[in-house]
Amino acid sequence: MTNKRAAFGQRPIRVVLTKVGLDGHDRGVKVIAQALRDAGMEVIYAGLRRTPEEIARIVLEEDADVLGLSILSGAVVPLTRRVVEALKAQQLDDVVMVVGGIVPEPSRVELNAMGVTGVFTPGSSLKAIIDFIQAGVANHRTYQESK
Repeated sequence: MTNKRAAFGQRPIRVVLTKVGLDGHDRGVKVIAQALRDAGMEVIYAGLRRTPEEIARIVLEEDADVLGLSILSGAVVPLTRRVVEALKAQQLDDVVMVVGGIVPEPSRVELNAMGVTGVFTPGSSLKAIIDFIQAGVANHRTYQESK
């Protein structure tokens, strides 16, 4: 598959996907990883049971454009908050952040206030996730270039 961004001198979108906390269910995140790869993105699957600090280090080392957290536990808000704090400690305020998993409606408002731009629950289409990430990174890159 030819990557259109690379053809125009812009590197492919780099996405770090991971599971935070003790959640060991990773089938869904692996499906998302493959779909994003098929769409021409560079995907780094960081695996299960990562700490917020490990996640921030990986995002920094991989120079990621996007961080996707998969959280199926009821602790989506506190776990995401800890990841956001770890990203801020590394001065990583330019990463598009999305969360996938079991996310009740009230939690979505809290996540948005933390800077999570997209929330995808079971049943979200792969196309919707891909389109959202592509548009989010394009908007972010345009904003960064205008600074």
